[in-house]
Amino acid sequence: MIQETIVITQNSSGVAHIAPMGIHIIAKDGPYAASQPGAGAAAEAQDEFIILPFRPSTTLNNLLESKTAVINYCDDVRVFAGCLTGRRDWPLKPAEKINGQVLACALAHTEVELVRVEDDETRPKLFCKAVHTANHAPFRGFNRAQYSVLEAAILISRLNMIPLEKIQAEIGYLRIGLEKTAGDRELEAWGWLMTVIENHIARDGVYAENLPGTGAAKAGISS
Repeated sequence: MIQETIVITQNSSGVAHIAPMGIHIIAKDGPYAASQPGAGAAAEAQDEFIILPFRPSTTLNNLLESKTAVINYCDDVRVFAGCLTGRRDWPLKPAEKINGQVLACALAHTEVELVRVEDDETRPKLFCKAVHTANHAPFRGFNRAQYSVLEAAILISRLNMIPLEKIQAEIGYLRIGLEKTAGDRELEAWGWLMTVIENHIARDGVYAENLPGTGAAKAGISS
């Protein structure tokens, strides 16, 4: 299972780095867990988390250095959109069991320690175990606008990998759910992401109005 989370790592100077990241979770009783080395009757009682940062990245460097990270579960999609648009200054608080930081607005968080690394030239697999989990507020479910922002954020992170026309088509569809269900947070986050797309289009010499789904003004969104 892959969950969209906010991963916080820090370097030896205590400087925290906040990054949206899809985390692979291997359930302790899942079929994949049973096939892993050392699995069996007692391979025992914890879910395993796989963090896959690209090389090079601050998350990778920090995790290899500190051997710890905090996985934050958050429904404020501004954090996801913000981290991808240069807005990384989100309130933090100290972790409880490791030397790390927790997102202040997290609904829950898990503090993890690095267990082993499967190296790769592009994207190493960092296998981690949970050392502490805490719940802070109830999860009341995602609405369609939050989903739209998360998916748009993923598209933004791949602007240099996916054809612009495909991104525009996806954005046009995601906008439907956004316009029907968004609150102020979702509209703000969406505006940040659309500004990135518009700047990307401008750099490539393509007029935004010639492509469907762009433009903060088209959705009545203020950037």
